[in-house]
Amino acid sequence: MTPNSILSVTRKGAGASAFAWACMLLFSMASAAAAQPGAQPALSRTEQRIRDYVRAHGAEQVNFLEKAVNISSGTFNLAGVRAVGKLFEPEFSSIGFETGWIALPDAVGRAGHLFAERKGKKGKRLLLIGHLDTVFEGDGERFVRLDTLAAGAGSSDMKGGDLVILYALKALQSVGALDGTRIIVALTGDEEDAGPLHLVSRQPLVDAAKRSDIALAFEEDAGKGTVARRGMSGWELVVSGKQAHSSGIFSPGTSYGAIYEAARILNAFREKLSNEQYLTFNPAVIVGGTDVTYDSTKIAGTAAGKDNIIAPRVFARGDLRFISQDQLLKAREAMRAIVDDHLPGTIATIKFEDGNPAMPPTKGNLALLAVEDSVSRALGQGPVEALDPGKRGGGDISYISEYVDALDGLGVKGMRSHTPDERVDLRSIGPATERAAILIYRLTRSR
Repeated sequence: MTPNSILSVTRKGAGASAFAWACMLLFSMASAAAAQPGAQPALSRTEQRIRDYVRAHGAEQVNFLEKAVNISSGTFNLAGVRAVGKLFEPEFSSIGFETGWIALPDAVGRAGHLFAERKGKKGKRLLLIGHLDTVFEGDGERFVRLDTLAAGAGSSDMKGGDLVILYALKALQSVGALDGTRIIVALTGDEEDAGPLHLVSRQPLVDAAKRSDIALAFEEDAGKGTVARRGMSGWELVVSGKQAHSSGIFSPGTSYGAIYEAARILNAFREKLSNEQYLTFNPAVIVGGTDVTYDSTKIAGTAAGKDNIIAPRVFARGDLRFISQDQLLKAREAMRAIVDDHLPGTIATIKFEDGNPAMPPTKGNLALLAVEDSVSRALGQGPVEALDPGKRGGGDISYISEYVDALDGLGVKGMRSHTPDERVDLRSIGPATERAAILIYRLTRSR
């Protein structure tokens, strides 16, 4: 079966299992192709000069990363996010990009985005994606060098990736390779938590994608190329039961209580959904008892009760990860049916929130992977295979993958991201930048 015929299966509304099978087959084909021996095209003289620029500016890159990491920029630190943007903005201006800060409506509650653009007339139109915000708020995280590693919030996710974008473009500018190119750089300010108005926040990115042919995102290098990412959806469960003396639980006319009903529902979700390829379900928080408070905005609550009282109230919240819209809708349908099958004396409701869409694999994405593989081999970095999307969650690129061929995972290597102990492998910065620069060079010269 060819990639075209596989994709025709996925585009005709096939079931989730068929889609998962198609994805697995695509990944195996891509990996097999990457593993094929044979001579790879060597770097041209211009490409060698681009590589040499990167190698000559390695120390400068790390120093710049230190400056970026030392600006605290948790998503809700709006001033900090803007400050990181101000650090990067003159750097892009200095290599011929028109730059601008895109402010968002006050209701969005986010800092905004830094965009930079070159409006040429040659080659493929590229959209390069990074983000300025980090997971953790506060001023406690600072850049600390640890031999071949460095610690700091956002050091790998993804100020390291932003740095790769900047210095790859600087390397191209050093040999005149940016002349005439059509490139948009989008550094968003709220990738880690875009909030309920995420579609408003992502509209500038969508608009840029519609003026582009290819999107490259610079999230952490997971060792393989990201040609697909799962989407994310939120859910919230509310369960009510009759408050009564605990001695009457299970009795006709009393109630099983909200906690038993919530436990039944969550376990039924696990039994029904946990064995489907690329679909994951996670209950993130639950509060229940006699006196319960829950704040859906902060995803936090309190609970109190007594041993001899049947609990009347439970709140729970979590997420769903999925590889296609079809898989998402079927999972939601199954969850609603489970919720509606109440235990005696209880009532439960569930509501869903849309989050990141999925980024399914496509023939175009795999073609980009082949170019990256060729670049990596030419640089002596070895083959690049397709990453299993089950190992990667949602990201900004998912919002625009329906409009362009897309590839992610082009950033630096890191570890412990989304924890206070986040690290970046300093040895990965140079190779990632070389790979990005040559990839961009080749793509901007293709038609």
